[in-house]
Amino acid sequence: MAEKKTAAKATAESAKSTKTTKTQANAKAQPRLKALYNTELKAKLMKELDIKNINQVPELAKVIVSSGVGKKREDKKFVETVELTLAKITGQAPTSRLAKKSIATFKIRKGMGAPVGYLVTLRNDKMYEFVDRLINVALPHVRDFHGVPRGSFDKQGNYSLGLKEQTVFPEITFEDASVLHGLEVTFIIKNGSKEGSFKLLESFGMPFEKEAK
Repeated sequence: MAEKKTAAKATAESAKSTKTTKTQANAKAQPRLKALYNTELKAKLMKELDIKNINQVPELAKVIVSSGVGKKREDKKFVETVELTLAKITGQAPTSRLAKKSIATFKIRKGMGAPVGYLVTLRNDKMYEFVDRLINVALPHVRDFHGVPRGSFDKQGNYSLGLKEQTVFPEITFEDASVLHGLEVTFIIKNGSKEGSFKLLESFGMPFEKEAK
């Protein structure tokens, strides 16, 4: 009887140890920026913005990375480069966008023909990993960089920034850079406001331009 109890106890301890190891592994696998937000930044923002309810603290909901092809929509190489770029820098297959309205000048018909652009919507871990690389790797490679604009927030506190060339991302090879194109990154922020969203992105390390004196 004693031997059975000992065996059962050993099994329980082994299961508990396995569960703890899995929990630790999951914690380690969490993106750096996401872990930083959950363990430090959320409480800091709550205090700085004088928010009483932690559920009302600004939080990154999703990031949309997009690029239009415009007049070059019939240029197969250009379109393929845009699609490849978005897939490489986000780690996710982009979705094609068709025209929302007809434009006779550009021979564009609503909802028909070649895509007018591509976009990727990032959430959760992929979102945080992309934002970390954007802030700490890509933006420092922008030529003559003096910071991102402070005034690009909308009324809901969402933020958008544009990049002239895809080559600032390390995932882009020399061959991928034979055709240059720009892209736009939009941060959709839950519980956002111009002040709160600014504080959130600033806490992530977003290099905003200095205020004019």
